[in-house]
Amino acid sequence: MSSRSIPFFKAEACGNDFLIVDAANIGADPAELSRRLCDRHRGIGADGVEWVSLDAWARIVARLFNSDGSEAEISGNGTRCVAAWAVETRGGSEVRVVTGAGEKECMLLRRSEHEFEFMVEMGHAEILGEKVIAIPDGSARGLVISTGNPHFVEFVADFPARWQQRAAAIERSLQFPQGTNVEFVRVLGRNKLEFRIFERGAGETQSSGTGSCASAMAAIHAGRVASPVEAHAPGGKQVVHWDGADALLLEGPARLLCRGEFFL
Repeated sequence: MSSRSIPFFKAEACGNDFLIVDAANIGADPAELSRRLCDRHRGIGADGVEWVSLDAWARIVARLFNSDGSEAEISGNGTRCVAAWAVETRGGSEVRVVTGAGEKECMLLRRSEHEFEFMVEMGHAEILGEKVIAIPDGSARGLVISTGNPHFVEFVADFPARWQQRAAAIERSLQFPQGTNVEFVRVLGRNKLEFRIFERGAGETQSSGTGSCASAMAAIHAGRVASPVEAHAPGGKQVVHWDGADALLLEGPARLLCRGEFFL
């Protein structure tokens, strides 16, 4: 073992991958260290780092840094990855994770070896209204939603050929001074949709937990779907449950991939 190394776990949820690292190793510049760890050529490679610690109530405190070094309030997929790590290392079937968007309770539904399925209490989704965003090739009309972090949801009949460039232009619009996550959503049925996600701080990813919630809530608000909603992304399926009031639940998988140490 090197005295100049950082132990880590790596996990993924619907293709959204995260490193889980003890916050005791965070150092003086967590943004730079997170970028270094997430680098897919010179680091371990991930969409983000969940820096974890325990508080006085035995809750897990998770501080999330994206692959570009920016700090985010929460990742739904990242929170499930943290919960999987907690069950693996500490046991139990209920995990309380304190994020930048509040405490989230993760309930283990089933487990097979290193594959887990959780139901997560995601809190309240706030629908902030419609916006029209000017972008280089015209404009984008979508719904602004907060699911603990910001989202812009645009409904489409088909995904644009260059949707990543369109999403990047929306993400950096001056109307979003703090940036935003961007989803393009195709409704496939009364309880089913498909989406693409461009995440603030990470770019195109395979999936998103909060993006699944934002996409589903936007479609419910528009009267296009009803709960429960299957939210399909390239990385897999998650199911969003909403009781018509405040209870927003997200059901989805998480998988522990490996553990090791990163040499500094």
